[in-house]
Amino acid sequence: MDSSAARARRKLIEVSLPLDEINAAGAREKSIRHGHPSTLHLWWARRDRSGPQRELTLAEAAADLERMRLFGIVQELVKWENTTNEKVLERARAEIRASWRRACAANADHPRAAELFDRSRLPAFHDPFAGGGSLPLEAQRLGLEAHASDLNPVAVLINKAMIEIPPKFAGRPPVNPVTRSEATIAGKAWKGAAGLAEDVRHYGKWMRGEAERRIGRLYPKVRVTPELVRERPDLAGCAGRELTVIAWLWARTVRSPNPAFSEVEVPLASTFMLSTKRGKEAWVEPVIEEQGYRFAVRVGPPPDAAKRGTKLSRGANFRCLMSGSPLSDKHIKAESMAGRMGARLLAVAAQGPRGRVYLPPTPEHEEAARGARPNWQPDEPMNRETTNLVSGRGYGFFTWADLFTPRQLAALTTFSDLVGGARERARRDAVRAGLPDDGRPLREGGTGAPAYAEAVSLYLAFAADRFCDYYTALGRWQGANQQLSNLFARQAIPMMWDYPEANPFSGRGGSTRNLFDWTVQSIPNLGRWTKGVSTQCDAQRQELSSHEVVSTDPPYYDNIGYADLSDFFYVWLRRSLRPVFPELFATLAAPKADELVATPYRHGSKKAAEAFFLEGMTRAMRRLAEQAHPGFPVTIYYAFKQSETKGDGSTSSTGWETFLDAVIESGFAVTGTWPMRTELSNRMIGMGTNALASSIVLVCRRRPADAPAAALRDFLTALRDELPPALRLLRTGNIAPVDLAQAAIGPGMAVYTRYARFPAAAVTDGSTTDWEPLASISPQPDEMSAERRGGTGAEVCWEPLGFDLGFAGSEYGARSQPWG
Repeated sequence: MDSSAARARRKLIEVSLPLDEINAAGAREKSIRHGHPSTLHLWWARRDRSGPQRELTLAEAAADLERMRLFGIVQELVKWENTTNEKVLERARAEIRASWRRACAANADHPRAAELFDRSRLPAFHDPFAGGGSLPLEAQRLGLEAHASDLNPVAVLINKAMIEIPPKFAGRPPVNPVTRSEATIAGKAWKGAAGLAEDVRHYGKWMRGEAERRIGRLYPKVRVTPELVRERPDLAGCAGRELTVIAWLWARTVRSPNPAFSEVEVPLASTFMLSTKRGKEAWVEPVIEEQGYRFAVRVGPPPDAAKRGTKLSRGANFRCLMSGSPLSDKHIKAESMAGRMGARLLAVAAQGPRGRVYLPPTPEHEEAARGARPNWQPDEPMNRETTNLVSGRGYGFFTWADLFTPRQLAALTTFSDLVGGARERARRDAVRAGLPDDGRPLREGGTGAPAYAEAVSLYLAFAADRFCDYYTALGRWQGANQQLSNLFARQAIPMMWDYPEANPFSGRGGSTRNLFDWTVQSIPNLGRWTKGVSTQCDAQRQELSSHEVVSTDPPYYDNIGYADLSDFFYVWLRRSLRPVFPELFATLAAPKADELVATPYRHGSKKAAEAFFLEGMTRAMRRLAEQAHPGFPVTIYYAFKQSETKGDGSTSSTGWETFLDAVIESGFAVTGTWPMRTELSNRMIGMGTNALASSIVLVCRRRPADAPAAALRDFLTALRDELPPALRLLRTGNIAPVDLAQAAIGPGMAVYTRYARFPAAAVTDGSTTDWEPLASISPQPDEMSAERRGGTGAEVCWEPLGFDLGFAGSEYGARSQPWG
């Protein structure tokens, strides 16, 4: 053994985990919104937190008791309600410190003991693909100094807001004069980032008031006429009243393909339903009038035609409202690409005395929307090479500004501009509150008045970014609960034919007041723990992992186009925060050339994209294998599509296999694998789709320099001994059957990756030829099934396992000799 190698005891994650409790807590946490750190800013992939029995030896029984004790700590730790429970957190921190002291004692004679095993200082944590910041935040919560890095500037900002900025200003009272005066009287203590949160609330309220003063005229109230009440008994009591509008509901239009109505712009409505709530149904009825039409609003049980709108089938296939002629996808694309796609107001959703009421459109309200004149708009081009963005689908979307109506652009531009005004007000108030006006900005480590004001403005900019997600012409109106939903219900920007345009000043769901509150409520739970640092850095070249504990959640091959999607927010953040973070916003769009995703349109073909991903991910994994602290395993989360169908009808998961190749070639040995299911069963991207369902946590250590070469007989023996219990554990664990085949690769990999070299060819007598490095061999998943068999002595038989191990014409499986 290498004399400089660290002595490392196996960690709990390499032996066993309370998977049921972790998975249940993770799935539950996905449904928590108010106060959850994920509500600070959207990111597209976040991590949240049995066989036959035999008599145990005394040593095994003692180990089992200790394991159960540690399980108890983990089970309490993963509960959302214990996020800030210091008693629960301190139990976990105490175990971490005790484990560290044992590691230091075991490595007291290590040649670099003073550097690597200082018992007075815990190693820091690093996530090189930090994304939404969940892992660095959890490490910080457990008492480790947290380092986060990412190539994407939006991800870097999210991590700054979660782990870097709150500890800088922890325990400080707010600086705004209103709250500061009240707090002085009450003698209130401000724990963690509570003071910072209160200032974000205060200056956000100022922004809302100032925005309404500037553009409130664009959002008029709707008047209920006596004539309308006579037609609609449900509006009794509203005659002559002006109601606050919640949202204006629109449908896109194109010109009819029928020559008789070629000048009529007909609606592309996927439904005419406004409310589907039982007993409160409301719907739009198109009324044909000579060479045109109008929309009336009806209440009561709807006809089937109302549910279908003008939709004929899935995709862009509609019918002409005037003639009944089909509106093909080809016609709609031709019209939209020529700039002739318009929009028509379907109805107005307003707040009545007893809930939502729906009113027919009026010319005045259409004109209020069309009369908006934004003073700026994000004219940066959208990527038109991918169908993950609506711009790649051929419906006339060319720039980011095309995703918004003129009135939405006016609102979003106003709020973005007001971030700078709020920043200056916060700086002046901070100086009056006693913070030094030292001229040192946040990006240079400042903690005085300028830096604090910049910190406040970051959260205000995030709130304005949340408005972008809701105030877009690609949102949805939910008839069941009568409210609008945001654009990013899934990890793409799809086409929407009918959409709501919210009133930011309604004070109801979807208003700026509500959306601001979502941002503010997540801040007090931050800043109570250790130091954090967020850096923009390429994972393939980073040196931040040196001597640190590493856990990471890398990009998922080709599942999510992070950089393309993040430009939706980047173009707005750049406008409001470029003075604060000029380096992060030096480019017009987020960096894409080095992003580790397998996108064929970027690289010319699927094969080239796969090669790019493999080479880049191998470099990134090698950085981790070389730099990570030798006393700890590296944990890597990886999610995958359950299957992809090949031309011959067989299935595989290219992303999963390619990622495993990268892990092997980097010099890692897999010491544990755990399936995690933390997704909501009703998430949109998962309903009826072949999408991300399970994550596999790979527990890896650097393969020893003196790792042995594999002897075929020893390798097969290890497979027979180790795979059956591991596979039974997977089958009885909380992992979906559709994910089982991919997850089962892990236990085999644990055996496979412990060797430095492996036979490239073999004959049936066990002799080998042409030894090759392990990294040149790629395990390939086949199919796996389990059956109960009688008379074999084995309760479960897996067949065939299907690893292609490079043996000459042979495949190892359990068909001829049952395991167990």
